[in-house]
Amino acid sequence: MIGVFDSGLGGLTVVKELLERVNQYKILYFGDTARTPYGTKSAETVTRYAIENTNFLLERGAKIIVVACHTVSSTAIPVLKSHFKGVPFFEVVTPSFRKALSLTKNKKVGLIGTRTTVSSGIYQRLFAEADPEISLSTNPAPLLVPLIEEGWLRKPETRSIVKKYLIPLKMKGIDTLILACTHYPILKKIISEKAGKRIKLVDPSEEVAHEVAHFIANNVEIQKCLESNGEPEIWVSDLTPNFESIAQMFLKRKVKLNKVIW
Repeated sequence: MIGVFDSGLGGLTVVKELLERVNQYKILYFGDTARTPYGTKSAETVTRYAIENTNFLLERGAKIIVVACHTVSSTAIPVLKSHFKGVPFFEVVTPSFRKALSLTKNKKVGLIGTRTTVSSGIYQRLFAEADPEISLSTNPAPLLVPLIEEGWLRKPETRSIVKKYLIPLKMKGIDTLILACTHYPILKKIISEKAGKRIKLVDPSEEVAHEVAHFIANNVEIQKCLESNGEPEIWVSDLTPNFESIAQMFLKRKVKLNKVIW
């Protein structure tokens, strides 16, 4: 199985993209809805949660781990790789960075994400190493995750908040915008509208799914280990009446959520 985890339901955007590329393999998802959002937590706490989430997926047969969370990807990947030696890990930061690097023409890139992701400085380091001439402008957007988790996708308040987060970045003249949270693609239409046609969006869900598909296609041993077919198996650490409807909105299909009993 391909194991995917996130702090909540936003990582289902990655599952949706994986289903379009590697639907011949079973996908196991864990959303840590009881402890979301991760973006307000310390790096130490996020790393502890990430280890627990990975254990959960591996114990249920996952052979590949996809970290569908920018906060974990920007803070805990080295620890995860050290703790779980030999397990292939995929995170959302590196493929998003690579895509933005290939898209920008004026070398002015923007980024919105959780406070933890922005303050980690990981994107700044990657761009500085790849091309010191690139100017990266960031703006934390902490309200977007809870708005998405609450299903406030068409509320005027959400549109107004998105606009407010983007104004400082647009004033910097960016031509590329990284959506540095897997929740954000759910608001891609609104973000694109508020950003304007001149700014190209980088969707981390699409980029990491493409990377996973490429890895599997070129790794016969992994193909032999992965369980074939079957509906995605989705687990959450807390279950409320509206979670299932939100999950269906993310995946564009009916789903059944299973609650973990720790």
